[in-house]
Amino acid sequence: MSYARVLCVGLTGMTGHVVEVEADLSTGLPALVLTGLPDATLHEARDRVRAAVVNSGQHWPNRRITVNLLPATLPKHGSAFDIAIAAALLAAAGELPLAALDGVVLLGELGLDGAVRPVRGVLPMVAAAARAGVDRVLVPVENAREATVVPGVTVRAVDSLHRLVAYVRDAAPLLDPPDVASAAPRPGPDLADVVGQGMGRYGIEVAAAGGHHIALFGPPGAGKTLLAERLPSVLPELDDAAALEVTALQSIAGVLPPDGRLVRRPPFQAPHHSASLAALVGGGSGLARPGALSLAHRGVLFLDEAPEFKTATLQALRQPLESGRVVLARARGSTEYPARVQVVLAANPCPCASPAGDQHCECAPATRRRYLGRLSGPLLDRIDIQIRLRQLSAAQLMSAGGLAEDSSTVAGRVAGARAAAAARWSDDGWRVNAEVPGAQLRRPPWRLPPRDTLALRTSLDRGALSARGFDRVLRLAWTIADLDGRDRPNGTDVHEAAQLRMGEIDISRSRKGEDSAESPRAFPPHR
Repeated sequence: MSYARVLCVGLTGMTGHVVEVEADLSTGLPALVLTGLPDATLHEARDRVRAAVVNSGQHWPNRRITVNLLPATLPKHGSAFDIAIAAALLAAAGELPLAALDGVVLLGELGLDGAVRPVRGVLPMVAAAARAGVDRVLVPVENAREATVVPGVTVRAVDSLHRLVAYVRDAAPLLDPPDVASAAPRPGPDLADVVGQGMGRYGIEVAAAGGHHIALFGPPGAGKTLLAERLPSVLPELDDAAALEVTALQSIAGVLPPDGRLVRRPPFQAPHHSASLAALVGGGSGLARPGALSLAHRGVLFLDEAPEFKTATLQALRQPLESGRVVLARARGSTEYPARVQVVLAANPCPCASPAGDQHCECAPATRRRYLGRLSGPLLDRIDIQIRLRQLSAAQLMSAGGLAEDSSTVAGRVAGARAAAAARWSDDGWRVNAEVPGAQLRRPPWRLPPRDTLALRTSLDRGALSARGFDRVLRLAWTIADLDGRDRPNGTDVHEAAQLRMGEIDISRSRKGEDSAESPRAFPPHR
């Protein structure tokens, strides 16, 4: 026999395609030729596979070997094809009977000694195989636990090419996925650690309940970073579909935890302000990798010291914040990654960032405007909530702890609000209020009475609010109503939402004091 075929999976972004790996042996000068749009890494498989086959004690066919990857029009990336190429050419040379590998997807990179090494993206690859009707996969032992996440697929593992050959020839047993004891989750940041900042805490709660973006402005030490880092602690755990997406993204990026289990906690990404455009939104040569924006999918992307980011990097967020996805166009094709995130921006009011605020600021007014102007109007127009924090007083900082609500208490209210929103929008498939199109809220039966939106419509007519901002205020109003347990927002909810949107809430005029444990949500009276 001079021809053989086995199955593998190619990955483009998060989309996997079953690839047929064909091997043909013919007369001619000894060589190994790869066809089917392989990348540089895959071209190097010729040397890896040859060394692995010889060092595993197998005979290398001294003939012209042609390996074709079908479909030939689909670009192939990475080293996951190594073990499939080795199995196909050994079968074509008559060294292996392929009955045991019929309908089995083979994934894995080969070391020169014949060891099968782990690869990135096994989870989405196995999921693609399952969608194509393949129910048996063979993966590196380090990736086996990850592969078992996909339901309906039988997973077996190998640690060497020698073990695979012994299985095919002599029916020697393969390895089962290892059992990894789940470690108890470590306690994360808690909202109870935040001193004061009642309005900041409320902004975080509203953002969590509705999936809204939020910006925190204030002097250094006011608690901007503390609040942002605690947003994931009040978010509910990911459901199965969302957890599978998040886990697949981390698998592609190579940052999946060793236990390979589904990621249930919303991810948190906080790139440094020196991060490049590719690091934030994704990129790279060949197969574009997901950036911090996609790795924060279904979680939180925190941009601390946001004005210090490069302008082009910040502007790249504008489209993904609207569409919930990142499309990376390259000469050889486009790659798409999901990016449904909650963005948290934090910024000082000026470059000098005086702890005393405006009283001792040494920056000229033009300097302050130029500094905050790095956060462009179109970008801030996509941020639902804007909170201006004040410097903590000595009395607040030294007060006895234990008065502030902890994350579990706030998370309970957030879960209730999200459940109400999910039930309301279940027929349309939206999970949170931030995903609801504005047109849906502006027509019956969801349109609010004119008296409740009069001030909002006036702001729109005067140019103080954009059409996008109008819709985002409506979404905020629905979230506030959900937190209060009402089925529809009223005029007060719209007023509070507009204040949150425009950053006009005066935290010094709270009804019960911003440090009150009984009412962390404090708003000024209507003007």
